[in-house]
Amino acid sequence: MLEIIGAGVAVIIAAILVLAARQPDVCHIARSIFIAAPPERIFPLIDDPRASNEWSPFVKDPSVKLSYAGPERGVGAACDFEGNAKVGAGRVEIVESVAPSKVVVTLRLDRPMKCSNRVEFTIAPQNGGSLVTWDMKGRQPFLGKLFSLVMRPEKMVGGAFEQGLGDLERLVETARDEAAPTA
Repeated sequence: MLEIIGAGVAVIIAAILVLAARQPDVCHIARSIFIAAPPERIFPLIDDPRASNEWSPFVKDPSVKLSYAGPERGVGAACDFEGNAKVGAGRVEIVESVAPSKVVVTLRLDRPMKCSNRVEFTIAPQNGGSLVTWDMKGRQPFLGKLFSLVMRPEKMVGGAFEQGLGDLERLVETARDEAAPTA
């Protein structure tokens, strides 16, 4: 009987490993939102790590420690972060900045697992506003593939992107409302 149970467990483990191996080699997550503002009003909130931390869902926890390096904005501006197990620790650094349409960031995670991702924000003018896209791509090693079977990154990280974009929209709208002259 124990041999049958052992064989069953071995088959289940083998099936999980095969399923993980068949996951994509690249993790790609993207979300977009329409914001009723021109790109010039949105861009500074993405091109400056201090400003982006006002709307980023990944640093909402007050226990997250942040430190900044390089220029205040644009290429070379960086933010090191260290938080709980959910946030982890790592660094974001702007590697490309094309005002007012694109900011490319490298995201290096040191924990909970090591990885490096390319994060690209694009801001495209549209009728009465801008389409803002938050796009992340990174190599997915076997351990990441195995992890993705349990903790769906598309849903988990995609949900965080949606929250962050919504907070960015509210921040832009609040700044617009505060800047509007009163009658």
